[in-house]
Amino acid sequence: MATPYNHKAIEQKWRKHWQEHPVNVNDGKKPKYYCLDMFPYPSGSGLHVGHWRGYVISDVWSRYKLLNGYYVIHPMGWDAFGLPAENYAIKMGTHPRISTEANIKNIKRQINEISAIYDWDMEVNTTDPEFYKWTQWIFVKMFKKGLAYEKQMPINWCPSCKTGLANEEVVNGKCERCGADVTKKNLRQWMLKITAYADRLLADLDKLDWPEKVKKMQAEWIGKSHGAEVNFKVDGRDDEITVYTTRPDTLHGATFMVLAPEHELAKDLATDETREAVEEYIYQASLKSSVDRMQDKEKTGVFTGSYAINPINGAKVPIWLSDYVLADYGTGAIMCVPAHDDRDFEFAKKFDIPIIQVIAKDGKEIENMEEAYTEASGIMINSGDWNGKESSELKEEAPKIIEEMGIGKKTTNYKLRDWVFSRQRYWGEPIPIVHCPDCGAVPVPEEELPLTLPEVEKYEPTGTGESPLADIEDWVNCKCPVCGKDAKRETNTMPQWAGSSWYFLRYIDNKNNEELVSREKADKYLPVDMYIGGVEHAVLHLLYSRFYTKFLCDIGVIDFDEPFHKLFNQGMITGKNGIKMSKSKGNVVSPDDLVRDYGCDSLRMYELFVGPPELDAEWDESGIDGVHRFLTRFYKLVMDQKDKGVEADKELLKVRHKLIYDITTRLNNFSLNTVVSGFMEYTNTLTAMAKKSGVDKETLETAIVLLAPFAPHIAEELWEAMGHEDSVFAQTWPTYDEEAMKEDEVEIVVQINGKVKGKLVIGAEEDKDSVLAKAKEVLGDKLNGNIVKEIYVPGRIVNIVQK
Repeated sequence: MATPYNHKAIEQKWRKHWQEHPVNVNDGKKPKYYCLDMFPYPSGSGLHVGHWRGYVISDVWSRYKLLNGYYVIHPMGWDAFGLPAENYAIKMGTHPRISTEANIKNIKRQINEISAIYDWDMEVNTTDPEFYKWTQWIFVKMFKKGLAYEKQMPINWCPSCKTGLANEEVVNGKCERCGADVTKKNLRQWMLKITAYADRLLADLDKLDWPEKVKKMQAEWIGKSHGAEVNFKVDGRDDEITVYTTRPDTLHGATFMVLAPEHELAKDLATDETREAVEEYIYQASLKSSVDRMQDKEKTGVFTGSYAINPINGAKVPIWLSDYVLADYGTGAIMCVPAHDDRDFEFAKKFDIPIIQVIAKDGKEIENMEEAYTEASGIMINSGDWNGKESSELKEEAPKIIEEMGIGKKTTNYKLRDWVFSRQRYWGEPIPIVHCPDCGAVPVPEEELPLTLPEVEKYEPTGTGESPLADIEDWVNCKCPVCGKDAKRETNTMPQWAGSSWYFLRYIDNKNNEELVSREKADKYLPVDMYIGGVEHAVLHLLYSRFYTKFLCDIGVIDFDEPFHKLFNQGMITGKNGIKMSKSKGNVVSPDDLVRDYGCDSLRMYELFVGPPELDAEWDESGIDGVHRFLTRFYKLVMDQKDKGVEADKELLKVRHKLIYDITTRLNNFSLNTVVSGFMEYTNTLTAMAKKSGVDKETLETAIVLLAPFAPHIAEELWEAMGHEDSVFAQTWPTYDEEAMKEDEVEIVVQINGKVKGKLVIGAEEDKDSVLAKAKEVLGDKLNGNIVKEIYVPGRIVNIVQK
């Protein structure tokens, strides 16, 4: 009798063996395949079963590619700078370097228990000066190209994290990291001019093999639109207010104007009667985040007391302030056409502002408008010389007309804003800039990089808008690299996204002290072929990575401008009732006990079995016992049958090739949950066949190779038990023979007038006349009318049409 399946002994044995004899070796002859995980934040709670899911998916795919003859680049590293690591350190009362190193050690232990084929020689850590030297080098290059610049501006401010946030880091008005309500604060910021790449970032989405929903999210975030800038003179003043509109055809219907509370003219436009109300409104708006302002259903506003002149007809239009207009989108001012915009209509009704209809479906004005007319086309009315024109055609012509009239210009606008790149925190890459009273902002010379983060005892955020680095005088005070005079270092640090925007390039040349990555290695091993991670990074990380890649391509570091050929977003594993796992909610499920009790292979397969990998799934560990029983049955099947010397008959060949076909097809479609169920079904089939006449050696070996990417330990053990000295991962992925898969007989449905009346077993290659004859025999006296048509869909249906 075969030795029972002992997952502990088997997994310990093969994990040790693989450390000494890696299965994924670059022999210089195989083609490369780069499979990459989104690297983890080294959080204090370690990995939970949701993290495991993504790492298992990527390892399955990597091992599959290995069996298809590739050398697989499959690295791992640590996204260790930034708010998550620093906030955790503050909570624990330790230095972030100490807590981060401890967390990395623990997570690395957990990752090793997955037995993924990570190449730890490629490991990177964003907090390593030899890594962030190149993060700083990229910033210096961007600064020299005019893509990094300083700006005083109102930014998203987290009062809990005490730092500025990029728009992308604010979710539903709250800090993405800590959940606190985000406010606004005027601060000097470093910005990256990502908008210079807006058109390329948008256009190049078409060449990516990414989920359509992710490409759509990025396209909407970039938000390209065509329209016109129109200049409105302020009545009685020399000032002019420029608005951006995508509907210049409706200019005659603009009956008021709204400015963002942060607009440079907002306070100046207030009159003596309105000044107090205007200043109070501006203050209240500063307490809201941009997201909250856009989502507020109840529109608020204040009249400045001033008027602008509509340039198309000379009408005076009141100038209002409202927080639904954002200073950093468009010009920070909008013209409002309440008859044709829901938001403007609601505002006009609330504040009793005139509504003038300028587009009509049939050319007739609507009496007592109850809602805005928002149809894209119609006939122009109340529009002077434009009356009678088709609005959709005028929309295209109007920008040119406005340019010819000298009241504006045709333009393209984007929702995408330049990237707020400063953080007023300690735990981040120092920005390599020196501020000189004579020379201005000067980059640290490239040969002096890295500019290392100084060791400090007190690193907590100040809340003043200054980084804790500002208090370290012997670090801040320095000499200007250009003129040699006394100067001061930049004290803000980079955001967490700085290192993660390019880390995938460094893996393949992580010990290179002379270059970010050698061009020879970049040309040979890059870009990434498959990127696997959560959809929560669809806008932030992926957009920033694309921006960095395009910039590095432009300056000749690499010769490709998109970082990731193919993207797969795995769904989240949640706690009960779909609640996201978190330590604070007490619903985190650690993989450690499950590995101990059921084994790595069982947990790997169960992580895939819980549901389609692209969808969220609620964790219920009760099902892992069923997966463990399946592996036990498979182990017993192979061990019982391996020495019986069975010859494969036609039926065994059919099952073998169907198994190859089904597993390969499902795997290529990333239908990984059905791969696991497929293994279970075929194991039951082969077990039943074993009881009748046995299972041949080649079928068993085929099943072992197919199982190997999913349950590598048990596959190696069984491969060895079959008498092989080499690794199962030195084999070639099996191929199927369509002829061998064909059935001798098939069951088809027999219908009369489309209604099922019976079933019939026929030969798979039987001709139409024979099948129809047999079908009529089955139907017998049910055929009691005149037959007008006989339909046969080969291998599926016979339908007799009768009257």
